[in-house]
Amino acid sequence: MDKFSSHMKVADLVEANYRLLGVLARVGIDGSFGEKTVSEVCSQCGLDADTVILLCKVYTFPDFRPTMEMLRSSHVGDVLRYLHQSHDYYLNRALVEMEASISRLLSPCSQRQQDVVWNFFRGYKVELKNHFGFEEEEVIPYVQGLIIGQHRSGFSIDRFEENHSNIDEKLSDFKNLVMKSLPQECDTAARISLLISVFALQEDLKCHTWIEDNVLVPMVRLLENPRRVRDEERPSDALSEERSELSDREKEILVSVAQGLLNKEIADKHHISINTVITHRKNITRKTGIKTVPGLTVYAILNNLIDINTIE
Repeated sequence: MDKFSSHMKVADLVEANYRLLGVLARVGIDGSFGEKTVSEVCSQCGLDADTVILLCKVYTFPDFRPTMEMLRSSHVGDVLRYLHQSHDYYLNRALVEMEASISRLLSPCSQRQQDVVWNFFRGYKVELKNHFGFEEEEVIPYVQGLIIGQHRSGFSIDRFEENHSNIDEKLSDFKNLVMKSLPQECDTAARISLLISVFALQEDLKCHTWIEDNVLVPMVRLLENPRRVRDEERPSDALSEERSELSDREKEILVSVAQGLLNKEIADKHHISINTVITHRKNITRKTGIKTVPGLTVYAILNNLIDINTIE
């Protein structure tokens, strides 16, 4: 992990992980970097080299966790550029290319089978478009305003985090449909080609979401209030720890989550801030290894934290 630095050649960076070609393209670095170092290319493109290296580490090292010092020294504007260009790539390239593979794959299927698959896929595409639309219309302009010292009342990064949904779960369901539910008559090469594309997009989306949650959000909190985020509040150290028992407060929050309460309702019920609720929920996920509300609900029932009859 330490071998990734702004002093290394871009070609060596890509040699270590070819997927970084796409990441670099989204921040404005094309494939004509020759023998130049990351620092040299970033200087030419008006980018912060340390920020680019940080993004590359997320895509390359599963255990990488940025320190608060890294986040403070990085440029949130470059992160926004990556996010914006990623949205364009997902909607106008990755999904569009998949559609051609889907058409070929479904050709031997009945009209009913084709309609079901297309409706599911197009529904996911709409869901993704709406998800990115909120970020493009609300989050990115809000952060751009913070960069130049403009604070918009009635909005904070907490609102983004509270409503930040998982965008690869439905894609995972689609992948399973393609693998397990389509008839054998479907073209094998088309099926494999489509699955490779889906797997690649799913992995990319996971990194994208991780960057939003663990890079963008804490960086924006620093812009909102530099004193608000301290090193000890960062989950990076905690994430490397072994899973441990839930605290009494975390169990209370878990029960509230299982009862279907939203973050604002949980905060009001327990007389704490929404930010504290979010922190507790992150700790609960870290300790249990469970991310979804249904999964946490089952966990609460199995561990006798809540009676199944009290859940609607």
